[in-house]
Amino acid sequence: MIELAGITKSFDRPVLRGVNLRVPDGCLYGLIGPGAAGKSVLLKIIVGLIRPEAGTVTIRGRDIFAMSDLELQEFRKQIGMLFQNNALFDFMTVADNIAFPLRRLFDLPEEEVRQRVAERLQVVSLPGFEDRLPSGLSGGQKKRVGVARATVARAPIVLYDEPAAGLDPVTSQKIFDMLRAEQRAAGATVIMVSSDLDRLLTVTDRVGMMYRGQLIFDGTTQEAQESADPYVHQFVHGIPEGPL
Repeated sequence: MIELAGITKSFDRPVLRGVNLRVPDGCLYGLIGPGAAGKSVLLKIIVGLIRPEAGTVTIRGRDIFAMSDLELQEFRKQIGMLFQNNALFDFMTVADNIAFPLRRLFDLPEEEVRQRVAERLQVVSLPGFEDRLPSGLSGGQKKRVGVARATVARAPIVLYDEPAAGLDPVTSQKIFDMLRAEQRAAGATVIMVSSDLDRLLTVTDRVGMMYRGQLIFDGTTQEAQESADPYVHQFVHGIPEGPL
């Protein structure tokens, strides 16, 4: 269980205003909402990269902001993350990018690292790409490498920030289908931020909608699609005229 209570965060302005959220174990949770609603900031708070001004983040019964730096570093081994811009290292090969979290967080034999990298590349349909550099990859291929890196540590919790941004509809659906298959195979708890609602809603179990720094809706995917809330209805169905 991932549970957020009263999460507040400001930068130059308030970004999150008392967000409460519960994501059950084994759930694929879609986090939606207009730009600048606080979705990406919320993901970074969940993984402990940003500290909120108020509120708690409890993951598997532990308050992550009550941990020491060393405890939090150890706890992060349970969380994989795909950043919005993929965050691949340009100077590293595909294999080294994927292996980065294994080498940084775990003490594994190099042969096991290579095997895990090859297995991940097979899963994301990029076998034999180990020695390529990110500059030689298409946008869809970079996304797949990012997914491979986010999942290579076999973490029970994975966060995805815009996993299909900038991709064509066919490639986007392939990415979402792959992530859903990965989540089911691993039994992982997944939170996924995406603006591609048409495809996101084909794979989610539950959906939360952020608006002006607050979680204004939380329910099943079907409940989101059938919601009478004017903000949710307008956003989910892409209606240009409305309260947003």
